[in-house]
Amino acid sequence: MTEIRPADGDEDAARTRILALLDDHSKAKGQSFRSETVAFEAYEETLYLGGLVARFSPDLKWVFVELLAVGQEGRGKGIGGHLMARLEDEARARGMDGIWLDTFSFQAPEFYRRLGYTEFGRIEGYPDHEARHFFMKRLRD
Repeated sequence: MTEIRPADGDEDAARTRILALLDDHSKAKGQSFRSETVAFEAYEETLYLGGLVARFSPDLKWVFVELLAVGQEGRGKGIGGHLMARLEDEARARGMDGIWLDTFSFQAPEFYRRLGYTEFGRIEGYPDHEARHFFMKRLRD
């Protein structure tokens, strides 16, 4: 009988095993979920202002923004825009077709719209009285 239980080892080890299964299946279909994590951070001298973590998937030619955060000290200074611009430059240099991400209505949907990102999906009421927004930007025609 099949037993469903918590993953053995740490979360990263479980993630690696699961991704290996997905990648094996995808390779049989001519695709791959291979990815590389890239991070950029912003500082003013020694003051940490924020950062961005993204996953580059060269076989899919898309980048997923996992995390973007700017601390209070960095807000209103264009730090988020500079981080996203650096990501877009890197994505173009690597021949990526586009970037996608998600954010909540109480976070930054208008920020991404100002940067030229298009909303392609939304979950209303996630969380209560808010929404989760999905955005993308094509880097090439």
